[in-house]
This record gives sequence, C-alpha cells and structure tokens, in this order.
Amino acid sequence: MTTATTTATPVRTFAIDKAHSEVQFQVRHLVTKVRGRFTDFSGTVQFDEARPEDSRVDFSVTVASIDTATPDRDTHLRSEDFFFVDKHPALTFTSARVVRKSAELFDVIGALTIRGVSREITLPVTYLGAAKDPWGQTRVGFETEITINRKDFGLTWNAALETGGFLVGDEVKISVSVQAIAQ
Repeated sequence: MTTATTTATPVRTFAIDKAHSEVQFQVRHLVTKVRGRFTDFSGTVQFDEARPEDSRVDFSVTVASIDTATPDRDTHLRSEDFFFVDKHPALTFTSARVVRKSAELFDVIGALTIRGVSREITLPVTYLGAAKDPWGQTRVGFETEITINRKDFGLTWNAALETGGFLVGDEVKISVSVQAIAQ
C-alpha cells in the first residue's frame, strides 16, 4: 500500500502598496460622468496561488480621502447627504471565499460595507502576476471592476431635475488596481 503525500503551499500575506495602487469610481451626473478616487486606503491579501480557495482579502478605504478634483463636491460627498464620514469613516471589504475561474481569474465573494450597510458582493478579480522588485521584495498585482447601486448602501440623496430624471445616477462603477508587497 502506498500513501500519497501532498505538499501544502503556504498562504503568503501581502500588504497593499498604496503608492502603486488606486481606487477609482465614476457615476452619472446630469448628462456626463463624474470620476473620482480615494487617496487613503490599506489592506492585506493572504494569497495562495496553488490553492486560491485558501486566500483572503481585507481592504479598508478612508472615505474622507475622496477626491473628485472639486473641493465643494468632495465636501458634499463627505456630508450626511452621502457618506456621512463623521459617523462612517471607512468603506470596507472582507472576503468570505475565493473561487478560481481560470489561472488568472477569480471570483472573490465577501461583504462590502458602505455607510454602515453591508452587502455580499462578488468581485471579478484578475491576478496580474508576481515579480521581485529591484530590492528583492516579492510583489503581486490584482485588478477588479464592479458596478453597484449606491442606494443599496444608503446613499440615497438626489435632486429632481425640472426636465425629468435626477441629478445623480444610481449606478457607480468602482475600479481597483492593487500592487501588494510580501510581508
């Protein structure tokens, strides 16, 4: 009788490198789209390339860091009408499970919390690969893009237009590109 031996690959922890990552969004405003970003965020990716189902993501965005290149709009977005940063300073995502779709594509399922409201979402994540930087540190890269309905997270403020319709669209496209450093 022979016994099969499997070698477990360790789950490695990577810290998000804010200087080489970005969190962007866009939403309809009147007849065009407003684009913005968050400049302060952090998180970790516990990644096992061989067994992605053992991987985990924890990500947090400081909502007050919102930047749409218009200070008055940013102040309004931080107010109780929208994100209410005094009461809800962070937007978070915590994964519950990871499903491999192909060598580079994964569904990362978890809880997205905005303004104190948590919803389970599925992030279609592309693994961009791993590389050693000139200082010998291993880095990994990931990207995702998702569209959410802001009203599902309590972001309901709007203004009716006299021509019909509303000032701000309900659908928000969120794009995240992450480079993370092995710890």
